[in-house]
Amino acid sequence: MAIKIRLARGGSKKRPFYRIVAADSRMPRDGRFVEKLGTYSPLLPKDSEDRVKMDVERIQYWLGQGAQTTDRVARFLEAAGVTAKTERANPKKGAPGKKAQDRAEEKAAKAAAAAEAPADEEASAE
Repeated sequence: MAIKIRLARGGSKKRPFYRIVAADSRMPRDGRFVEKLGTYSPLLPKDSEDRVKMDVERIQYWLGQGAQTTDRVARFLEAAGVTAKTERANPKKGAPGKKAQDRAEEKAAKAAAAAEAPADEEASAE
């Protein structure tokens, strides 16, 4: 049985609340789980202690049993200092989109043309 430590959504529409659970990977997201390990309330401020609550001891037990974490839960564990921070490869994260690149090129071309025009006028005036 492949165990995942993941989020199970609760709460009403547009008022999310998540339980951090250990569940069989074949079960639905909000379906049956083996054990509740904590909670995550994204509506609370980021500096609130109640935003993420975890039973670290039980999480370490499940990790020792071979459980895999989802990306979001792994980030919670890194922030809590339970697991080592892993490097994530996203080389396109900081790159602007194609249209933004096109606009930047046009703006640079206009600026270059504007910089040359006054220089030409000064040269012809002398």
